[in-house]
Amino acid sequence: MLAVSCNKPFDLSLTERPMPERHDGEVLIRVRRVGMCGTDFHIYSGNQPYLSYPRVMGHELAGEVWEADPDSGLQTGAVVTINPYFRCKKCHACQLGKPNCCMNIRVMGVHIDGGMAEFVAVPAEAVIDVEGLSFEQAAMVEFLAIGLHAVRRGSITSADRVLVVGAGAIGMGVALFARMAGARVHVIDTNDGRLQRAQAVCPDIETALVADGIEAWIGERTEGNLFDAVFDASGSAAAIEKGFSYVAHGGRYVLVSVVSQDITFSDPEFHKREMQLIGSRNAMKHDFQMVIDMIRDGAIPTEKLHTHSLSAAEMPERVPQLMAARGELLKAIITI
Repeated sequence: MLAVSCNKPFDLSLTERPMPERHDGEVLIRVRRVGMCGTDFHIYSGNQPYLSYPRVMGHELAGEVWEADPDSGLQTGAVVTINPYFRCKKCHACQLGKPNCCMNIRVMGVHIDGGMAEFVAVPAEAVIDVEGLSFEQAAMVEFLAIGLHAVRRGSITSADRVLVVGAGAIGMGVALFARMAGARVHVIDTNDGRLQRAQAVCPDIETALVADGIEAWIGERTEGNLFDAVFDASGSAAAIEKGFSYVAHGGRYVLVSVVSQDITFSDPEFHKREMQLIGSRNAMKHDFQMVIDMIRDGAIPTEKLHTHSLSAAEMPERVPQLMAARGELLKAIITI
């Protein structure tokens, strides 16, 4: 079968691999679409902290059931997405009902090979029926679930003033769900093209370019009180460290980004504000189902989120081009 391998940083190739063998309790999926995630770009550029090469990337997956156990409840041909975080079921986190941060987690496309291939075999519990969604919509469920999970981690309500740092796909998911919770949402980024895209996706947010004067802009919009909740979706260690200064007294700082560097902050300021520092990793089954229901109901503008399309065969040539055009890119979806 065809697969796309990232052999080392900046080196993608098409390769032939054996068909995966399906074991009892697993489902063989014919992959149809794969969303290109920020994690995939980090893998391609060599700064993903949890990875070894070579690696088949891809964890934002849409496909159809090809083969499953008779008692799985899954019908051949059903359109599905995959929860790509495989839990061990035995560790402390799993026992606490937090499989998204399982101590022995295996994330498709990161710790193990992912879905940029014609077929994958995955545990049946990871397969989620998305009847009524297109393949393109199904490929967007996972990254949106990450945004929803982050907003739930931040306990966002209509009383909150929210700042999202980073207007990529994850940041847009956070902004969308924070608005749905009734919060007043502001988004900042270093790229004006991304901010224009963010405004098109979610017109009732405020946006600003990170430049001289950003502190004044923040002060004007918060009466000098800063933000009740700040979400970092920038992928930048420097931006994460700067974000501490945007959090109000009594506020929450939710780190959605994962970076490979150490993060430092002023302990006196942190304690003075009695700030909550919250990590948000992956998503839960509940988040996936909520996103699926909202897409079905038309509450999420998936057509505005999907900005680029390409085939697997085009990836070695097109991925560098996408990296160079990040201001225009929100979500690229690959046809396998």
